[in-house]
Amino acid sequence: MGKYLLRRLLIAIPTLLLISMVVFAILALAPGDPLAQFALNPAVPPEVRENIRRSLGLDQPWHIRYVKWLAAALQGDLGYSFQSRVPVMDLIWQKLPNTLAVLGVAYVISVLLAIPIGVLSAVKRYSVFDHAATTFAFMGFSVPTFFTGILLILLFSVKLRWLPFIYDSTINFSIFDAESVLKQLKQSIMPITVLALFQTATLMRFVRSEMLENMPLDYVRTARAKGLHERLVVIRHVLRNSLIPVVTLVALGVPTVFAGALITEQIFRIPGIGSLLISGIQNSDTPVVMGTTFIFSVLVVLFNIVADLLYGVLDPRIRYD
Repeated sequence: MGKYLLRRLLIAIPTLLLISMVVFAILALAPGDPLAQFALNPAVPPEVRENIRRSLGLDQPWHIRYVKWLAAALQGDLGYSFQSRVPVMDLIWQKLPNTLAVLGVAYVISVLLAIPIGVLSAVKRYSVFDHAATTFAFMGFSVPTFFTGILLILLFSVKLRWLPFIYDSTINFSIFDAESVLKQLKQSIMPITVLALFQTATLMRFVRSEMLENMPLDYVRTARAKGLHERLVVIRHVLRNSLIPVVTLVALGVPTVFAGALITEQIFRIPGIGSLLISGIQNSDTPVVMGTTFIFSVLVVLFNIVADLLYGVLDPRIRYD
């Protein structure tokens, strides 16, 4: 497995280099000027704008800027934001707790709900529970998250006035402070519900499908013929083999937690990674967009490797020689 891991890491290096170069080229050649705010300001003369452009390196060709960015990124420096003049890594670390508090919790909840619901739905096929779970799943991934979010805001914030619809990141959260815990829970319920509903529905249908595909196979009939209890057959044999493709879906979904749910963060005004990326795109803030996109790419590649390694844990037939 060590040789396989080393080989995958070596393949990941040129992959990430190619991704970063393509993204940087697209951002450099895309329309938009990060100094457009100065162009509309008559108090800033053209020569001052040119000096600012030169200090930011925007007067150089994109491939030279890319080489400089890459050299700095290899040292952990993703540059400075054109708008706030704050290091990009500092901005990401500032936004990450808000993203994890909502998106991370929603993803964990969806995984914990989807697997048992999918298993029960497959075991009790065509039962009332199966029909209810299937209906819930179809509704969950068919209704867009922005529609669900607006619906919850209209019901629980506007109509009933139970929950706040704007996320307040200034709350000094402490598990020992009951008031701050209550405020954090109240403002997190709706965005977590929106994201968990969609992700649970998607994962649940996938788990159910894999369970139904494995249950009629010969090794399951053999396990039952040996006299094993049905619960052991389902959990130890069917579920373990069914989780092999599910691992890929779950592992590849983890980077999306760090990237942020763009639409949901915009609806509930959550100052997370997604809102940081949107503001960077709107302001042509290349370092911010490049930094968040590159980190997301790294996470996708790494969790692909993690998913492949977990295959060997779940399926003893897979060997990495």
